[in-house]
Amino acid sequence: MSREDQENVFEGVITSVKFKNEDNGYAVLEITDDDGGELTAVGILSLFEEGERVRVHGVYTEHPTYGIQMKVDNCETVMPSDLVGIERYLASGLVKGVGPATAHLIVRHFGKESLDVMNYAPHRLEEIPGIGAVKSAKIAESFRQQQEMRNTMVFLQGHGVTPLLSVKIYKQYGDATKLLVTENPYRLAEEIDGIGFVIADRIGRQLGKEKDDEQRIRAGILYTMNRATEFGHVCLPREILVQEAQKLLDADSAPIERMVEELEIGQYLIPQTVGGDTWLYEASMLENERYTAERLLQIAGQGEDETDDPEGWIRGAEEALGIELAEEQHQAVLSALRSPLCVITGGPGTGKTTILRVVLEILEAQGIQVLLAAPTGRAARRMQDATDREAKTVHRMLEYMSDDNGPGYFNRNQDYPLDADVIIIDECSMVDLFLMNRLLRAVPRGARLVLVGDQDQLPSVGPGNVLRDIIGSGAADCVMLHEIFRQARESLIVTNAHRINEGRYPKLHVRDRDFFFERQATAQKAAQSVVELCRRRLPAFTGQDVFTGIQVLAPMRKGEAGVNSLNEMLQEAINPPEAGKPQIQVGRTVFRNGDKVMQTKNNYRIKWRRGDEEGEGVFNGESGMIRMIDEEEKSLLVELDDGRFVEYAFEDLDEVSIAYAISVHKSQGSEYDVVVMPVLGGAPMLMTRNLLYTALTRAKKMVVLVGSEQSICRMVDNDRIAQRYGCLLQRLRGDV
Repeated sequence: MSREDQENVFEGVITSVKFKNEDNGYAVLEITDDDGGELTAVGILSLFEEGERVRVHGVYTEHPTYGIQMKVDNCETVMPSDLVGIERYLASGLVKGVGPATAHLIVRHFGKESLDVMNYAPHRLEEIPGIGAVKSAKIAESFRQQQEMRNTMVFLQGHGVTPLLSVKIYKQYGDATKLLVTENPYRLAEEIDGIGFVIADRIGRQLGKEKDDEQRIRAGILYTMNRATEFGHVCLPREILVQEAQKLLDADSAPIERMVEELEIGQYLIPQTVGGDTWLYEASMLENERYTAERLLQIAGQGEDETDDPEGWIRGAEEALGIELAEEQHQAVLSALRSPLCVITGGPGTGKTTILRVVLEILEAQGIQVLLAAPTGRAARRMQDATDREAKTVHRMLEYMSDDNGPGYFNRNQDYPLDADVIIIDECSMVDLFLMNRLLRAVPRGARLVLVGDQDQLPSVGPGNVLRDIIGSGAADCVMLHEIFRQARESLIVTNAHRINEGRYPKLHVRDRDFFFERQATAQKAAQSVVELCRRRLPAFTGQDVFTGIQVLAPMRKGEAGVNSLNEMLQEAINPPEAGKPQIQVGRTVFRNGDKVMQTKNNYRIKWRRGDEEGEGVFNGESGMIRMIDEEEKSLLVELDDGRFVEYAFEDLDEVSIAYAISVHKSQGSEYDVVVMPVLGGAPMLMTRNLLYTALTRAKKMVVLVGSEQSICRMVDNDRIAQRYGCLLQRLRGDV
């Protein structure tokens, strides 16, 4: 077809993908027609692969450097009819389970009927040696999904949705996607993980939705409430909700206030009176908070345990373990033995582990059933190593279950409680309101609860400030540990952590200790120094590397010394590209075989295996190494630090990040032999005292800070703790 044709249509085979941006779907394709004519096509085309036959519609433009191009408005797949085209299409990687070798076998066996066989009689694929029933079914399902998905994906990407998110939307709605999204694009923000209001609104505006459309206003308000939980809030004052929604929607306050009232009437938002103000809750969050407060007060009100001669039991445990408790530790052990709801809190080196060992020695000697748990896998392993007793993650202890037809759930609850007389939870500063609620539902009547943690560390990533609220309410018997023991005092890590927590500047220039400071004037130089420390200097000095014990922590994600930039630099230095080394790019992230990676959100359904053991659930903060990338199966295999293997489909890799460098928040509950941290200027809301304190307490053997003394001092001086809206403290006090 001539380029001057007024229909501006061109049909041919994609011979080359010159450029592709997975973030926005933009791509540059070279297309050749049957007569040898060539076309450069540009537009939202990242869905299409080399070897596909396509028909493109658009407008011809002339680029000053690249010449005549077609700016594509619409692109559709045309199934090839000749043998070469069919084989090229099947070998393109579009069909899961079919690579070049399998494509050749299929075409050689079925010829021009290959695509019809795959579409209408896929069981016949079993006629080909090496393709059994399982593989033929997988190939057939992938082929069917590709055909059904294509038009939907083109529609979504035409409205600016990235390829990865387009796949998620299609999986949610299937063939009804186009109809449902056209009717109400704002449902995407509520129902699809990873799609916020901004993307849904862009689609809505392109589909003709007005600024004051009720669907838009409603979605914006609910998105504002939902996003508040990402900042740790359980609820929002009505005035702040309206203000924040107004900023998001760029709309007048009147329609927003009217919609807030409608959402209250419909019980989507529930008002609570707090100090004369109205705070609004999403219904499930209100139930979580109410139940958590009620159950904590029930446990606290059970009455003290009548242990005979607790002092005698403590003396016996001290003798058995060969230790002598300090006064604070002694009081903590008594509290844990007697009180139905006990909190033990203190910084590093204050003897929390020793207290746990004594408590466990006494309880087990009395025949009392004890369960140990922590919020993360790393924290649970540390607890287990320290006590020489089994410790699980809270999720595993509560027997998290899932199925393919609905949301997951915790098997252990009020109807099927845990089998324990005493439950001890470590690293409680990490426990958010949701997880505490689920834990309390599974605590059996009459059982005692011991919560251990450091209230001065960063609060949980999820909503609420549970440990601080319990301590502040006075509902629990709380023992605060202050004394740092001799062996811990010898560590400059521990000494400096406590100095920082007390608002005093750390000692930065003490030689031959476990705490080092390297002065660098700029973020660029600090980042280069961090890379060199991890690549050469620290491995030579400590015998550890980034895979076995060195972890870079950064206060920020952006900037030259932020998590994102450091990961790119560290990946290039430690695991560079090599011929034959598999890699895959997802958005802006390159995943390479051998990379250190981390799960960035809770995924309760993903399956794992470890030897003969199988299970479900990989949680925010768990890390490991990429062991295999399978282009044909479109999957990636990760070995987690605890020996479990997890297989990720490529479309699920938005839940995984490169982890040579991670944020301090992501490090909570973990310990590393060596922590390296760039410390330079940044936003005051990030560069805080408790963030620096938390980073230092993650290190067991060595800390290296890289940056400026002024930045460190500013962090120590910045004792700002961002307010989290919620009423657990007030409910425990009876004020709501």
